[in-house]
Amino acid sequence: MSLFFRIATINDMPEIHEYEKKKLQETVPDEMEREMQSWHAKWRKESLEHYLPSGWCFIARNPSIPSDVSPEGQLIGYFLAQPMLFFNGMTQSLWVEHLSYSSLQARDELCDLAYRLSREKHFQRAYFPNNASVQNAITNLKPQAWSDTAVFVKTSKA
Repeated sequence: MSLFFRIATINDMPEIHEYEKKKLQETVPDEMEREMQSWHAKWRKESLEHYLPSGWCFIARNPSIPSDVSPEGQLIGYFLAQPMLFFNGMTQSLWVEHLSYSSLQARDELCDLAYRLSREKHFQRAYFPNNASVQNAITNLKPQAWSDTAVFVKTSKA
């Protein structure tokens, strides 16, 4: 299956929000608990309003699955990111705040996209969420622990 990627915009916010609510519904049966978790989620409205206009967030779609929302196909993943200047001793780094996906292919290709974007823009590091699934996607990039919540990969020789 070949995926379609593009920069996410503020116009994607309602679809991303619905995508995440459906994913949450699959794992949290109680409606009140889902609502409380959504208040602190990285995909909450305020977070999306901050990240999406930046131009550093990407969306993945499966064009072979039709969507009522987009002619590009069904949303199957995205990441929220922003550049960090003069962070942790590096001039430029890409901070991937949140990565969400419905397939391992989407996960792997979104991580690869963040890495390639960082290299293309001459960033020195890309930071990813520190969880087992993301680490599996970037294992060939030799991730290094940065904190309990983040790992980084070098994207330049610095």
